[in-house]
Amino acid sequence: MNSTSTIQVHRMAHADLDRVIAIEQSLTTAPHWPRSAYIAALDPQAVPPRIALVVEETNPSVIAGFVVASLIPPQAELESIAIAAEYQRRGLARQLFSALATELRAALILELILELRASNHPALALYHRLGFVESGRRTRYYHDPVEDAVLMRLPL
Repeated sequence: MNSTSTIQVHRMAHADLDRVIAIEQSLTTAPHWPRSAYIAALDPQAVPPRIALVVEETNPSVIAGFVVASLIPPQAELESIAIAAEYQRRGLARQLFSALATELRAALILELILELRASNHPALALYHRLGFVESGRRTRYYHDPVEDAVLMRLPL
């Protein structure tokens, strides 16, 4: 980030999809969704409804990361959060998550849940810093490679 840059979080738009997909494809730990899944996440009539946000650095304008959560009141599931490698460790995931939490509370969501690979130590550390607690494990849930899923929750 240069000294004149600012950070903005806003709703993901169709115009953001190429960059969002480029970010997720560049990260081995991110879920790799087809474009149609992101388009569905933007559909206000989708079931379940989703909140999809991007974090953007301005000057120059570039999408640095994104988050998608599905709403299943009174819970929401964090489906994906990803920050481009060159923007990691700058607090952007925390800003993005804070904006998501604000939107979830406005939607009367009381708890956010997620699952992730047990080997994804950077994400586990982030979620612990954000206040998530481990609520269980799914043994051998993931394949290629086979490993456990860690289940986490955060009261909002």
